[in-house]
Amino acid sequence: MAKRSSLTVLLAAAATTAGLVLMPGAAQAADARDHEDPPTSRELLDKCDNGTNKCMFHPDSPPEFFKGDGHQVGDSAFNCTPDNQTSSVTWSDTTTETTSLGISLSVEAGYADVFKTTLQTSYEQSWSSSHTESETTNLTVRPGDVGTINRAPEMQRVKGTYELHFEDRFHGHYYWYVPFEATGPVPEGTSSKTQHTRAMTDQEREEHCG
Repeated sequence: MAKRSSLTVLLAAAATTAGLVLMPGAAQAADARDHEDPPTSRELLDKCDNGTNKCMFHPDSPPEFFKGDGHQVGDSAFNCTPDNQTSSVTWSDTTTETTSLGISLSVEAGYADVFKTTLQTSYEQSWSSSHTESETTNLTVRPGDVGTINRAPEMQRVKGTYELHFEDRFHGHYYWYVPFEATGPVPEGTSSKTQHTRAMTDQEREEHCG
């Protein structure tokens, strides 16, 4: 009974989010005939254009663009000399996608194609599951300091709901709704790169200047 209640709440919430409403009579009839455990969200999305009459993705709003978490790229540059030193730091950094269901949108699958097509059609925005940026950056470090380069990639987040229609009842229902969220790098997007220097610790000085 707990599973049945949780499922009903999930479907109602997803339908409301997408602006879609199930007819009360149909929903009650489906519930009355549903004697199976509900499918997982992954199982449902695997049926998208692979057993469904119709599979659609309804975005809640346009993609949200933001800067990802900054992190060091390349090696640290230690200056053990009495003069300022400029080092050329070569680095490569790859940013990958994450999704609320742990699935990949880089695969050849119906749910991935539907997601990308909807994003392109609705907002003229493409999706990238992975983006790599490489560069050689000149870094000037003062005597006794260590220098690092940080990168924050440009990201996009998309939230919405998959709507699936089945010709025959699937686990007791003709219609299923799956809430979904994906975050990934903006294709060919710019990133923020910053340089930082600080005094070496005693341990760093011993390891790199000893």
